Amino acid sequence: MWHNSYFVVPALLLAAAALYAAQTRRRIGRVRYAKGLPGRGLPLLDAAFLSGGPGRVFDTAVVRMHMNEQAVISRSGLVTLTGAKPYDAVDKAVHDAVGPTGSRGLGELRHTVMRSAAVQEIGDRLADRGLLRRPERLRHARTARRLLWLALLVVAASAVAALLLDDGAAGHQRPNLWTPGLLLLGGFTALLATRPVKGRITPAGQRQLSLMGGTPWTPNSGMPARLAGGALLGALALGGLAAAGLDDQELEAAMLAAAAEEEAVRQAVSANASGASSSSTSSSSCSSGSDGGSASWCGSSDSGSSGSGCGSSSCGSSSSSCSSGSSGCGSSSSSSCGSSCGGGCGS
Repeated sequence: MWHNSYFVVPALLLAAAALYAAQTRRRIGRVRYAKGLPGRGLPLLDAAFLSGGPGRVFDTAVVRMHMNEQAVISRSGLVTLTGAKPYDAVDKAVHDAVGPTGSRGLGELRHTVMRSAAVQEIGDRLADRGLLRRPERLRHARTARRLLWLALLVVAASAVAALLLDDGAAGHQRPNLWTPGLLLLGGFTALLATRPVKGRITPAGQRQLSLMGGTPWTPNSGMPARLAGGALLGALALGGLAAAGLDDQELEAAMLAAAAEEEAVRQAVSANASGASSSSTSSSSCSSGSDGGSASWCGSSDSGSSGSGCGSSSCGSSSSSCSSGSSGCGSSSSSSCGSSCGGGCGS
């Protein structure tokens, strides 16, 4: 015999799952250091990360180093440092990734630098300003919704069990199916209220990118004072290699090949790993975030301009967070990642 009190446990599970889903959904939009939009004054590599994720940052930094004669890139994709001092933390990450030999393949260098602390911290900084959504929060929200679906299945299973186990004996209280009906209604309402957001770029981040569009953008910070070519670097940061139109076709081809290699690795990892294990792998491969969790800006990328994964427009595909247009490494895309592939770690 089934009794109405048996619905108590499913109801508690559903309530807990709904509260957790609501909490994680609210946390996505929580901004630590909310500020006004910097307009066209966003630093060069910050603009690259916002538009295309960690992969776009790498492309922009390497082209900047090439233009500043800090690095020479061969047709085969070998990066050789000239001995010049790094301009900023990302340049330092490139130097560290190259190592004492002074040379390293572009594909390996891209993979390492995208996941460096210097690049990951740019994503943290943009997230703190409310321009990007943290990829680990997006993952927690997706997990919470899966738990909510599971709780709904428990309620539905309880209702079915009530019908099957009810013996209808005289004097026994028949199960009231209004109870699971109301629980299911409340659960589906919670699902609607906590529906996932799309893309790693927030509405504020989209407005920021629109402020930098239209006329050619030249960064006023993030470039060596004596370096010419600010408009080219600005176009590269916002639109990727295709938009920049590099004069050096061999350099562009080598960087596109490196981005394609990174994307191929990302897709292979995604295909061979299970959901849980691939999530932990991508988290461990990235630097930890400033709020205690793994920033994982090299997580799967999001398509469209909202992406911000690890990719970059270098792949030529339009596609984060290395992250969700992304976060990471996903494709960075056409706007978000320029096309490469935000938020795995591929381009």
